[in-house]
This record gives sequence, C-alpha cells and structure tokens, in this order.
Amino acid sequence: MEGLIQSDDGVSRCFWGDAPAIYRSYHDSEWGFPVDDDQRLFEKLCLEGFQAGLSWLTILRKRENFRAAFCGFDFEAVARFGKRDVARLLADAGIVRHRGKIEAAINNAQRAVELVESEGSLASYVWRFEPDGAARPAQITWDALHEMAQTPESRALSKDLKRRGWRFVGPTTVYAFMQAMGLVNDHVEGCASRPAAEQARSRFSSPAA
Repeated sequence: MEGLIQSDDGVSRCFWGDAPAIYRSYHDSEWGFPVDDDQRLFEKLCLEGFQAGLSWLTILRKRENFRAAFCGFDFEAVARFGKRDVARLLADAGIVRHRGKIEAAINNAQRAVELVESEGSLASYVWRFEPDGAARPAQITWDALHEMAQTPESRALSKDLKRRGWRFVGPTTVYAFMQAMGLVNDHVEGCASRPAAEQARSRFSSPAA
C-alpha cells in the first residue's frame, strides 16, 4: 500500500519510520501514542519549533543534547533563562544554534507557566483540541495525510497559542505536534504501529475530560 514500507524485520511501517534505527524506534514506540505529561508536551512544542526548515531526523539525533541544554524541558526552569543562557545555548554545537528559535523556546516556557496557572496544566489545555473522531477520515491513507498538513483543530490551537504569546506555533507545526503526541493516530492503514497506537488511545484518559 502507498505510504507503507516492508522493513527488513518483516514489519510494515509508515514509509518514513523505517530507518535509521533511531527513527524506527521513535516511529514504533512514540509517534502517535498519547501523552499527558506537561514536560514532554512542552518539549515537543519546542522541538517542533526548532525543526522549522530542518528535518525531524536532525532534531531527533540532537534530542538528548537539547534536553541537557534546556533542563530536560522543565518549563519553569527554562522560563528563568536570561542573556547568559542565550549566549550559552548559541555556543552549544550539540543543538540548533538559532537565536530566534532559542529565544522563542524561552518565551514559550514563560507562556507555559502562565498557561498552567490559568488552565491547570498544559495537558488539560492541549487535549481540549483533540479532534472529534467522527470528523476524521474513515481510513488514514497516504492521500488522506496529504490533505491534513493542517486541520481546523490545529489552526484553532495555533491561533489560541499565538493569542497567548507563543512563538513558532503555526498550524502546520501544531498539527505535527498533535500527530506525535497522540491527539490523532496518523499511522497509515496497514502500519503495524497503527493498532498499537489506537489501543493506547482507547486506554488513555483525556486530561481535558
């Protein structure tokens, strides 16, 4: 089927999730599985911003360096970063050294602190934007995914985040975040990880409930 690849271990995967090994692991055990941990949600929003203009594989290979540089994406800690931290991060060859993206991550940490104060948690806020399953395509095919680079829900979440002062959170970036964090299951039909992600979603208690 289009959008699938038969891997050398005999498993059918979304074509992008076959190789290298770090990508295969990410595809099989993370992407599309629901997340309600505020720190992981914040990390992904930040890393999606850093990815702009780059490949996700580039970011994934640097993820541990990013975690070390940004205090494990503890947004309360990152919110306190100042000019010395910006200079430190700009000198860190292990991450993406882009001043605008670094400053956006610090800004977004400050906005995350505010959001938690007003909404209770980042998770409960984000999961309010989970799409209604009835409005989703009956089958997730490669053609269907082409039509969903952004969705009404990702546009709504992007708009609200921007209203709250977040940066690097356009609707396409936000939809990639929603795919990765399991707000939707966009493993294509026939991918071995699709039923596993769907089962995880069925067991998941939405923090927005």
